[in-house]
Amino acid sequence: MASIADLITKQVLASAGNLQIPAEVKQNVLGGLSDSILGSLTQTATKPGGIDLVKSLLTGKTSAESSPITALAGKLFTNNILSKLNLNNVLKGSLLAAIPLVFSKLSGILKDQDGDGDVDLNDILITLKGGGQKQQQSAAGSILGGAAKSILGSLLGKK
Repeated sequence: MASIADLITKQVLASAGNLQIPAEVKQNVLGGLSDSILGSLTQTATKPGGIDLVKSLLTGKTSAESSPITALAGKLFTNNILSKLNLNNVLKGSLLAAIPLVFSKLSGILKDQDGDGDVDLNDILITLKGGGQKQQQSAAGSILGGAAKSILGSLLGKK
């Protein structure tokens, strides 16, 4: 299974790749769109209750249009990319409209990956890492350990 970053990039290209984006900024715009979507998932997951929001969106229980994760992705994309470029309003609107489309295509990617009968933090980590059924048993411990170090490091201000 591909990592979620790869899935996001694929869906961004499918949703916005054919828009008439000026050639000199196209890679920055599409990369910024992907980064904003992944960034909204990451930022949400680190907040209290965020894992449940991510889980709800990626299992399809929450619609992409109504998710605060989608709204955050739009805000990140506007602040980090669109505000710095001189694009027309129609193109900006089309690019922003691609965000819920991408999230709707990602809906349902989160499933029980570790075979324990439910979708939990371990399944989220396996999905984010891009691990499949064959990798999960050997990788689960190292994924959880790496994630714990990363989360603790960011909370304590260490890398």
